This record gives sequence, C-alpha cells and structure tokens, in this order.
Amino acid sequence: MSDLMTETWWWPYVMILVAGWLATDVWRWLGVFAGGKLREDSELFIWVRCVATALVAGVISKLVLFPQGVLGDTPIWLRLAAAAFGFVCFLALGQRVIVGVLSAVVFLLAGWWILGS
Repeated sequence: MSDLMTETWWWPYVMILVAGWLATDVWRWLGVFAGGKLREDSELFIWVRCVATALVAGVISKLVLFPQGVLGDTPIWLRLAAAAFGFVCFLALGQRVIVGVLSAVVFLLAGWWILGS
C-alpha cells in the first residue's frame, strides 16, 4: 500500500491543473464564440466592460487600502502616492497600462527603500 501512495503523489497536482484549466478555458471559449456575435456598442457588451472595470478597480483599491503581507508594512501615504504617480504617468505617457503599473511600482519601491535606510 505504501508503494501505491508514493507512485501517485502527482495525482492531486494533475487534478488541480485539469480542474483549473476546465474552469477557466470553458469561459474563454464561450467568450470567443459569443464575442464574434456581439456588437461593441451593445448594452450587454457595455455592461460586461463596466463589470470588468469595477472588478479591477476593487482589486486595486483593496491592494492599496488593505494590503496583506509585506505591502502592509508600507505607509498608506506611500501607497496612495505611488498609485497617483502611476496614474499621472499613465495619462502623460500615452495611456499605456504597462507605463502606469511600472512607474507606480518603481515609485513604491524607491519610497520603501528611502524609508528603510
């Protein structure tokens, strides 16, 4: 019985991968099929875009206002300043998301490093 348990140590990992893949890929394929038939100005599409934007805003707000782990050790004013700096960089440099995110991260890390030294 012991040999059987050691030979199938990988089984839970396979199940996690398969279940995770099925749970996300089904919705992606449904989105691909349905997305081809939706107009960008339809009410359903606008509603989905609003819900997605609200979810992203909620996650970002939670990370800034109620962080967990190491980020919770930084002062709130530094997190708010980093978010504001990232937003300003996003607007000033062509409204590219990667610019806003990276500038906010660099600002946060620099502020954390300055406060730590």
